[in-house]
Amino acid sequence: MLKPFALLLLTLPFPALAQDSPIDGALIEICLRDAPRGRADADCIGIAARACQAWTGETTVQINTCIEAERKEWDEALNREYKETRDHFKDRPGIADKLKVAQKSWIGLRDADCEAEGLRYEGGTMQTTSTLYCQLEHTARRALELRNMRDP
Repeated sequence: MLKPFALLLLTLPFPALAQDSPIDGALIEICLRDAPRGRADADCIGIAARACQAWTGETTVQINTCIEAERKEWDEALNREYKETRDHFKDRPGIADKLKVAQKSWIGLRDADCEAEGLRYEGGTMQTTSTLYCQLEHTARRALELRNMRDP
């Protein structure tokens, strides 16, 4: 799964990427579209951040900027998937209502889990990096889970 994405990265015009994001959001859309159905652990999660790091450098600040940029893209995808999933189940209010409760609970789980992950490196430069990457992974997986609810 990773090889097609790696080849795609070689064709991307990184200097032409939007100034407000150091990553190409198309990579997230491709990942979301092509990730195996029924699974939430796609090899392409994190690929845009890795490509960004290869282009911008690997200082802690640059790494964190790249990870945060991909996390934001996944967050936008997650919000779209959540809306589409709620809309998909609008005629089944029990599911739509439970989905809303589950999403709120998931946000709390993600935040607590990633804070705990970061605290493993408390006081070090890896604390922020670890927390951000945890948020990226959780967010991407949740977006895929929501997609899979509509299209298992």
